[in-house]
Amino acid sequence: MTIKKLIFFGVLLFTLGTMNAKTKTKIIAHRGFWNTEGSAQNSIAALTKANEIKVYGSEFDVWLSSDGVPMINHDPTTADHQLILEKTSSALLKQEKLANGEYLPTLEEYLKKGKKCKYIKLIVELKPHSTKEREDSLTAKVLAMVKELKLEKKVEYISFSLNTVKELIRLNPKAKVSFLSASLSPKELKEIGCIGLDYNLSAMMKNENWFTEAKECGIKINVWTVNKENDMQYLIEKETDFITTNEPQLGLDLIKQE
Repeated sequence: MTIKKLIFFGVLLFTLGTMNAKTKTKIIAHRGFWNTEGSAQNSIAALTKANEIKVYGSEFDVWLSSDGVPMINHDPTTADHQLILEKTSSALLKQEKLANGEYLPTLEEYLKKGKKCKYIKLIVELKPHSTKEREDSLTAKVLAMVKELKLEKKVEYISFSLNTVKELIRLNPKAKVSFLSASLSPKELKEIGCIGLDYNLSAMMKNENWFTEAKECGIKINVWTVNKENDMQYLIEKETDFITTNEPQLGLDLIKQE
């Protein structure tokens, strides 16, 4: 076979491979797989149940208690709205019960359990705090704990706080960090060192050019919180990298049909 023919077939194989390299959308369980029996949002059960159904990752939220302990909870207050996480000691917070009867977990407890969950990534959302100093303190503590537990390859980070995003990247340039507030373009995210955008569905539908721009920039696309089948199908057709959802089993079922 001549060199020209070898080159021709090489180009042809590359082209065919590129044509077939359609992005396979992956599912992230929002606050874990909580929408199932025996589970609750941000509970240890939600984490383990997400691992059982083998989604890509399980997302959870982290606050810093008044005495500097990272705690797992979504809202700035406890479920009964009686305690503000930033202004309450970890000792008191750990006495709070979740909907499934578990106690409010610490980040350390969550990460140690997550280390045993071999099928999933741990998607850590660092919540915006009352001051830059508290955000920076939380960021440093989270990164140190992840490193100490040897989970750096298993953990990815997200935040609505641009300060926190930049601090994560500054302290660990190798960390996988995505921004949640849909205020920056994919190009701008790439410039500050983010590996992806993690925007809500309405923002992405309003700015559909971001799908193309993100792919051109080489950054990942994650969209939240997507619970309806037709919305998931839209994102799958857009070759979205990740869908964050309260209905992870539905997402997995749709992907299997592709």
